[in-house]
Amino acid sequence: MKKLIIIAIASLLGTAAFAQPKFAHVNFAELVQLMPEADQARATMAASSKEAQDTYQSMVEEFQKKYTDYQQKAASLTGAIKESKERELTEIQQRIQEFQQNIQQELQEQQEKLMAPLYKKAQETVSKLAKEAGYVFVFDKTSILYIDDAQSTDITPEARKILGIAEDRTLESLQAELQAQAQQQ
Repeated sequence: MKKLIIIAIASLLGTAAFAQPKFAHVNFAELVQLMPEADQARATMAASSKEAQDTYQSMVEEFQKKYTDYQQKAASLTGAIKESKERELTEIQQRIQEFQQNIQQELQEQQEKLMAPLYKKAQETVSKLAKEAGYVFVFDKTSILYIDDAQSTDITPEARKILGIAEDRTLESLQAELQAQAQQQ
């Protein structure tokens, strides 16, 4: 009886020792960029960027108008008025520089804020798929130098379905869409 139990335990341990861990890979960037929510995030970012560009352009136009006016009248201005106009021009230049610095930071923060839920949703989807299928590791194929497709399963198609990404939508088609939008502007 003792021998039978020892043999049973040994066979179970032997089987477990030879069990191959399951590996999967996914194109995480594809998932995040093609999610329907990413389109809304890009639209929000484009609107914010356009608003920033319009504001910047109006500030530059104000500066140019005042600078041109100053140049035309500089010879006839008194010292105090000339100094006041120069100070005003310097202040406008400083505001433009501050605006450029601040808006870049704000746009970056807005992009991070908009994209964070998308990354989280994609991560949760990949984790759920991996757990359900019993994968030990899921690699991002964009950061791996080599993947043996015979030993690793691509779960990107399954994740795309769960995330509501159309089958015919690719990174290349997204790039074409974005280029078309840029040309229309």
